[in-house]
Amino acid sequence: MKAKYLFPQDYMADPSANVFNNRLYVYPSHDRDSGEAFDDDGGHFQMRDYHVLSFDDVENDAATDHGVILDVDQVPWAEKQMWDNDVVEKDGKYYLIFSAKDYSGVFHLGVAVADRPEGPFVPEPHPIRGSFSIDPCVFKDDDGQVYCYFGGLWGGQLQWWRPIPDGQAPVAGKYGDDNGLIDLGPAPDRKTQLFAKPDAPALHSAVVRMSDDVLQFAEAPRPVVILDKDGQPLKARDPHRFFEASWMHKYQGKYYFSYSTGDSHFLCYAIGDSPYGPFTFQGVILEPVVGWTTHHSIVEYRGQWYLFYHDCVPSNDITHLRSLKVQRLFYNEDGTIQTVVND
Repeated sequence: MKAKYLFPQDYMADPSANVFNNRLYVYPSHDRDSGEAFDDDGGHFQMRDYHVLSFDDVENDAATDHGVILDVDQVPWAEKQMWDNDVVEKDGKYYLIFSAKDYSGVFHLGVAVADRPEGPFVPEPHPIRGSFSIDPCVFKDDDGQVYCYFGGLWGGQLQWWRPIPDGQAPVAGKYGDDNGLIDLGPAPDRKTQLFAKPDAPALHSAVVRMSDDVLQFAEAPRPVVILDKDGQPLKARDPHRFFEASWMHKYQGKYYFSYSTGDSHFLCYAIGDSPYGPFTFQGVILEPVVGWTTHHSIVEYRGQWYLFYHDCVPSNDITHLRSLKVQRLFYNEDGTIQTVVND
């Protein structure tokens, strides 16, 4: 199949695709033109609610829009910027994990619960204790354990969390520390604050096992370490290092961690033997698309693997007005993923 726009009636992005009850559900963020000026921290991305789309046949059918499943006004702790989200099922309940800014301007993760995959979702009154940053992906392993992968740099604030002693991962509760990185000035040079030295290690995203009720972290977040072919962690200046948009799926017993590289505009992936990693870098899933952000999900539905993502073609490259897309995804015999061309 050629790439298909999933919901041309509206601007949506960051699709998290899941299969529930033999039906495909896509949980996107909901773009809108708020009038906010562009800034390097994504202040013009002022999304305020979530919809869910569902499909019986994603290749041929139009999406069913189930309407608003959660609005920022329903969440006591959240002020604005309802960014990426994902949903997981456990024991007949559906848990929407989402990111939003609190009234002090700090991103946290929240939880909302529903009896059906199409909602409506009822939010918890407080964010997840110890949570930070953005872009949650919730993954249920074969043994029923649920893990949350999260984190995003620059406007996602991951770089502003103090690292643990070995310098390899952020820890909740320490917002405001710049990790010793050098700030070389305002945008567009601000991105260089992430690279104190040419050989500085890349900042990692985080993974954490969720509690049995999927309402809290069951442990401290751990770093998601991505290694190169020589077994060394990727460097901060590597164009394939992590930036945002964590996603986890499993294929033939292996764990596939995929992510966006931010300013180099790739979707990349790495493979590991455990949900905690480490993960060895494999390659690029999707070449750069029209628009600054690249955000995706990967799911198998009725025997076919699919890549969900977004671009800004319909809005004429307005970066905060994005449109959902889907294409088939294919694996090679050795388990590597064939690079998708955005056509």
